[in-house]
Amino acid sequence: MDSPFTAKQFDVLADVPKAVRLLNDLGLSVIIVSNQPGIAKGHFEASLLPEFESLLSAALKSAGARIDATYYCLHHPEALVTNLRKRCACRKPGIGMLTRAARDLNVSLGDSYMVGDGLTDIEAGQRAGCQTIFIGRWKCEHCEFIKPRGLRPTFVAKSLIGAARLIQEDMQSHTNARTIRLSSRNPLHACC
Repeated sequence: MDSPFTAKQFDVLADVPKAVRLLNDLGLSVIIVSNQPGIAKGHFEASLLPEFESLLSAALKSAGARIDATYYCLHHPEALVTNLRKRCACRKPGIGMLTRAARDLNVSLGDSYMVGDGLTDIEAGQRAGCQTIFIGRWKCEHCEFIKPRGLRPTFVAKSLIGAARLIQEDMQSHTNARTIRLSSRNPLHACC
């Protein structure tokens, strides 16, 4: 199943709270940017999204973790729900949600990581100037479908905790390679 359509289908993978906590401990803002075509296609109502957020928040709280902001694109070019049928800048691979998050949270996209399990996540992250982390197994056929063709993620991880550890290592390598002054007003950020 791609996305849950009911609260009963919503599940938080075991390592997600630990991964988000690691990102929080690194001083990063954790922001979710998510296409939700299920609403436009009539699979579920937008009123279910706050319930999903509540379930995620409860799972994260047990690990002392938090999400700093969540942005959704409810549009789809082939939507059954007429007022959501459109091509928009917010739907990934567009960068509308990323630029809005950057503006709202005073985040530098060039100092951010875009983490995701879809090609549109990597495309959006690259377009926005982020470092990108693909979760899963990068396959040769991905290179044929991603735009621009041949685009590669900065990193590949098997899981979100793997991605969080890559970010930690990357931050440490940059700190060790040269002195980086991270102000508390504009630290590196992670978008999931």
